[in-house]
Amino acid sequence: MPLPRFVSAGEALTDMLRTGPNSWSSQVGGSTWNVARVAARLGMSSAFAGAVSKDVFGQELAAANAAAGLDGRFLQQLDRAPLLAMVHELNPPQYFFIGDDSADLHFDASRLPAAWLDELRWVHFGGISLAREPLASKLLALAREVKVKGVRISYDPNFRALMDKRYDATLRSMTALADVIKVSDEDLQGLFRCDDADAAFAALRAMNPGASYLYTRGAQGASLYQDGTVCHAPAPPVTVADTVGAGDASIGALIYSMMTYGERPPGEHLRFAVAAGAAACESAGASPPALDAVERLFQLTRTAASL
Repeated sequence: MPLPRFVSAGEALTDMLRTGPNSWSSQVGGSTWNVARVAARLGMSSAFAGAVSKDVFGQELAAANAAAGLDGRFLQQLDRAPLLAMVHELNPPQYFFIGDDSADLHFDASRLPAAWLDELRWVHFGGISLAREPLASKLLALAREVKVKGVRISYDPNFRALMDKRYDATLRSMTALADVIKVSDEDLQGLFRCDDADAAFAALRAMNPGASYLYTRGAQGASLYQDGTVCHAPAPPVTVADTVGAGDASIGALIYSMMTYGERPPGEHLRFAVAAGAAACESAGASPPALDAVERLFQLTRTAASL
């Protein structure tokens, strides 16, 4: 079996959603795992590199990993506790994590398939995996290793409450390493602990002026800063089920577009990414959008841009 050209490294977890006073439901998730699923759904050879437990939660993640078409050789199942996100309020979301010594922290890059770097063209990092030691240090070391090999790197910090001042050094290091960085206005306010998202974005870009930046603003669309140019794209009109996974879909689609259609101008890459984020909103939960759904909205945004 050929090795994948794209790998997303980080966390796969279980979201425990409170559905009533004494009831909960579980959903498989994790930002970096979702990005791997998005790439696979769009038709790209993809894998998630990370560790999950061997219990019922880990088994569900492993089954979903296989169902998504991801290369199972990159998923490590360990006899450790699962990583759980306890979402006790949905609107607005309030949550905490359970997993002080969970399986994800014991990911071992040396156990990845032999010669996996030979076919590799792109690695994605982000999520809470970069805010949890010792996993964060392992992933930073992996990012530095693939950078030396000439592999492209994308980074989505995907701000969560545990990313306090201790995360600042990781933010600087990963931003400096990344070729493509995705960030939302809400991420920026959290990461820089301020209300001015645009000022925070300027500070982020100053850390690596040569990188490309996908700056998303929800219903207001997104911008792509690349090679000294700035492109803007509005969000296409869709019936929104929820916005879960929209950010993961947008960066996953941007990676797909850049890897598959390198000749596209920046504006085309951006509209494809925005179309994927909008398509993800049409379905409940973090469901990676199908290629035909993304192409439909992509053509709609392309038509609107030409008017």
